[in-house]
Amino acid sequence: MQRCLDLAQRASGNVAPNPLVGAVLVHNNRIIGEGYHRQYGQAHAEVNCIASVAADQQHLVKESTLYVSLEPCNHYGKTPPCTELIIQQKIPRVVIACTDPFEKVNGTGIEKLKAAGIDVQVQVMEKEAAWLNRRFFTFHTKQRPYIILKWAQSNNAMIAGPNYRSVKISNEITDRLVHKWRSEEAAIMVGTNTALYDDPSLTTRLWPGRNPVRVVLDAALKLPSSLNIFNEAAPTIILNTIRESQEANIHYIKYDGANTIPVELSKALYKLKINSVIIEGGTKLINSYIEEGLWDEARMIVNREMLITDGIKAPVIDSAALLKKDQLLTDDIYYYSKYEY
Repeated sequence: MQRCLDLAQRASGNVAPNPLVGAVLVHNNRIIGEGYHRQYGQAHAEVNCIASVAADQQHLVKESTLYVSLEPCNHYGKTPPCTELIIQQKIPRVVIACTDPFEKVNGTGIEKLKAAGIDVQVQVMEKEAAWLNRRFFTFHTKQRPYIILKWAQSNNAMIAGPNYRSVKISNEITDRLVHKWRSEEAAIMVGTNTALYDDPSLTTRLWPGRNPVRVVLDAALKLPSSLNIFNEAAPTIILNTIRESQEANIHYIKYDGANTIPVELSKALYKLKINSVIIEGGTKLINSYIEEGLWDEARMIVNREMLITDGIKAPVIDSAALLKKDQLLTDDIYYYSKYEY
């Protein structure tokens, strides 16, 4: 099962809004096939796994155990149901890490396999598998995107200079890591002041990965079109209270303001089927999510050698579990979770 999870991880950032799934076929304690869901809309892990079995070992498939990190699908989507393939291949035993919370699956895949006489075992490395697909699970169980808060601060906890003046805080190696993080999420979001004062591109130009959809909160539509967020490097969503329209790669989404900003934005992104978002600033936007309690992970970068005088204070998180701490040259990187894992 660990091999299934390792395989699944390889497609991080490429399969959303689908889950990350890996599969391994074992005969007499020997792996004869393995595969993972590589790209959204393409073959699922089970299909790739079975297809990878060598021609001279195909006869062993019906005597093997299939390990899969998520319940096999039982519905027609962009691909046929994997349960049908498993049954057709006469695989006698299937070991599953965890059930799929998607309403069109949600236990029905397991039921179908059992009804076909297949020996099914569930909840093997369930905790680890759920963590791998925490974005997918959150989207389907909480009807909102998985929310990651990220910021860089000086050693005296400042996120920017006086009057929101942009300050380069993280080092070049950390910057590459941040762009890797971006490639793993469906969307990246900033507030009005961050877009205006920092003029970020919000792309993965320092990492060979897919650009996330850029999301900008601009309630009054006051941001000038000369900013980088309006270029053609990636699609951009402008969340505002004035209009809803589509102009080239810029999509204006109107929200009504009936709830708090975090709730309104989460509703809008869920409606757009965006299952994860990394929020990179600024302090006001990040703090609104902290105050609302509407977040899942936080990643804080601290430059140990930098002090900023009279700057803008960085966000503060209370009651969070520290998952791990890394060090990259001058930067300490803290990974927090709202939950215990």
